[in-house]
Amino acid sequence: MKIVIDEKIPFIRGAFERWADVVYAPGRSIDARMVSDADALIVRTRTRCDASLLDGSSVRIVASATIGFDHIDTGWLEQNGIRWANAPGCNSGSVMQYITSLLFFLAQKHSFDPGSMTLGIVGVGNVGSKVARAASAIGMKVLLNDPPRQRREEGAETQTTALNSEAGRGGTENHGTDLYTEAGRGGTEFHSLRTLLTDCDIITFHVPLTHDGDDKTFHLVDRDILSRLGRQKIIINSSRGEVVDNLALREALKSGRLRGAALDVWEGEPAADPQLIDLADIATPHIAGYSVDGKANATISSVRVVADELGLPMHDWAPAELPQPAMPLIDLTGKGGAAPVEMVAQAVKHTYPVEEDDLLFRNHRENFEYLRDNYRIRREFSSYRVRTNDPETERILKELGFQITK
Repeated sequence: MKIVIDEKIPFIRGAFERWADVVYAPGRSIDARMVSDADALIVRTRTRCDASLLDGSSVRIVASATIGFDHIDTGWLEQNGIRWANAPGCNSGSVMQYITSLLFFLAQKHSFDPGSMTLGIVGVGNVGSKVARAASAIGMKVLLNDPPRQRREEGAETQTTALNSEAGRGGTENHGTDLYTEAGRGGTEFHSLRTLLTDCDIITFHVPLTHDGDDKTFHLVDRDILSRLGRQKIIINSSRGEVVDNLALREALKSGRLRGAALDVWEGEPAADPQLIDLADIATPHIAGYSVDGKANATISSVRVVADELGLPMHDWAPAELPQPAMPLIDLTGKGGAAPVEMVAQAVKHTYPVEEDDLLFRNHRENFEYLRDNYRIRREFSSYRVRTNDPETERILKELGFQITK
């Protein structure tokens, strides 16, 4: 059998060679000729998987080592009997680390206490949920917006209530389906996007890219939305570039209608608006989810699902060993006088100073793809041990996923 693999997927070399003819190639160069006689395809977002690539091929499965799957024409694949899979949640811990470091950076740059700020999270899936826990741990108030999840939870609650009530009494109210849906009742409190725009100091987006339907996210942040924001608001986008109208955001920042913005994703990648880069507080080349841990998780997910489809005995496959951080021990003892949140900020920055990636990108913005493909080793919070004698600092660090050592 034959498997075609994007050559930049980490830790995957050697996984299939025992059973298959494996072809590695740059993601953008994978074409119909290459995959015509392949049984499986493992890609990243740089390979568009649709009829033009796969029609007439022998491909049985397409696996993407990414959370997003807007580069896959899922409808066409399903209609033509080709299985597809992405890796949901694979890099959620990495993005949470990115956002946590970013929040501390913004607090320092704009001179605010995280505990005095309200964070709005649009999209509360694997990533958004972890960001919510992290923000709450460092003292921020958090408001959530996720209409699809809200409807699911309200529907489940309605069914449960109907089953346990007489004559169906106690059902939930129908709050509607658009992005301005009001708070739900399904275990997690949701708020309308309108509420987030009004009540939140910082709004961060963790949604898939969709172009139609009630929950369309293409240009979710457009001129109309930006006009609703006050001058003290900050926008963060680490989901997909097209979720935010980059031209409208550039105009809002240039005119001073926004306090700031932090962007890891861009419309037209790998190109990025140079003026918007200059205006942003933080600008990075789509690497929020690029921790070693996140990459390994995505590769593991892809390898296992392909092996399952092809009948290969690799259900527990994992990379042999991951590179370790250079300085895995963080000693916060002897930091007398420092507030717990200040010590937590030190620990977070030790693992990942987001401003370093920002500076590298600003100085080499023309090398967007190179910076992604050759990204440095970054391990998540769970790879670090922290020594502290402050109970509150210890509590917060545990919430963030650090190991505590005595």
